[in-house]
Amino acid sequence: MIAIIDYGAGNILSVQKALDHIGCENVVTSDANIIAAADGAVLPGVGSFGDAMDHLAASGLVAAVKEFAASGKPFLGICLGLQVLFDASEESPDASGLSLMSGKVKRFPSDMGLKIPHIGWNSIEYDRNCPLFKGLNDNPYVYFVHSYYLEAEEENVVSAVAEYGIRFHAAVWKDNVFATQFHPEKSGSVGLQILRNFAGLI
Repeated sequence: MIAIIDYGAGNILSVQKALDHIGCENVVTSDANIIAAADGAVLPGVGSFGDAMDHLAASGLVAAVKEFAASGKPFLGICLGLQVLFDASEESPDASGLSLMSGKVKRFPSDMGLKIPHIGWNSIEYDRNCPLFKGLNDNPYVYFVHSYYLEAEEENVVSAVAEYGIRFHAAVWKDNVFATQFHPEKSGSVGLQILRNFAGLI
């Protein structure tokens, strides 16, 4: 059973549909006890960094997320669910992240001559040792929607990179904790393979 963590700031329905599609048992929940009992957890997210942290705090789920990440069971953050795993974001200077990994989320430079937000399909270069990307072809295309990007402090947690005017960290992996800036649930067959790989870790 995978718990899709519902804290009022997630793209819940599309994640649930994707897990249903691959035949993975799941439950949408904001109950810390159900999350703790799950075999795996997904933290989706859309909107702003500060709002997401406010929602997590108001839902009483900050501790639940941290405890699950520390449990050793597979955990996946998606989009904003990746960003909040880190320390801070330029989007919400007064908000503190979960600090499960060290790094900061920054806004794409406005002088790149590219549209912001970065919306659409883009290829990634990934760490072939990362179990999330098992079975993928070289430079697979995935779907992004974001104005802010991760700059992880520790290069060894970065499992994928992409380019949009600048080279940025597109996915991370530390022990049992995985996270993607892109949306696997919107990334067609590539994204479904990533979700199958995640479910296969359980």
